[in-house]
Amino acid sequence: MAEKIILTHQKINGPDAEVIHEISGVNVFACYQCGNCSATCPAVDFMDIPPHQIMRNLQLGLVNEVLNTKTPWICLACLSCSVKCPRSLDIARVMEGCRNLILRRKYEYFNIHTLDSETRLKLPPIALIANFRKNLL
Repeated sequence: MAEKIILTHQKINGPDAEVIHEISGVNVFACYQCGNCSATCPAVDFMDIPPHQIMRNLQLGLVNEVLNTKTPWICLACLSCSVKCPRSLDIARVMEGCRNLILRRKYEYFNIHTLDSETRLKLPPIALIANFRKNLL
């Protein structure tokens, strides 16, 4: 049996949701779950949760669940999802916001040149790119 999810105003509008909104500038509550983003994503077959479900989880305040998936790292940031969105939401920016939040939790700040080569090889390339963007914010 699936675990019960209790929704509260505090959970839905929690600090992590605010950070993702601040980074991405996207109101995830504007998404009405049409599924166009998932249907057009060239990497959806490799994701554990498709983009429209990421948006739904964020709407429900399930930010930790989103951050524990592979989906933000698999996102190609190709903007196919954003182009096909009938609400003109930039889902690729939301994915970047998720990547940034993951990096902020794991590393307060890190310089790529101070990472050992083993760690550099483990991190997905998009994580390194997101880190550079994070440091510019």
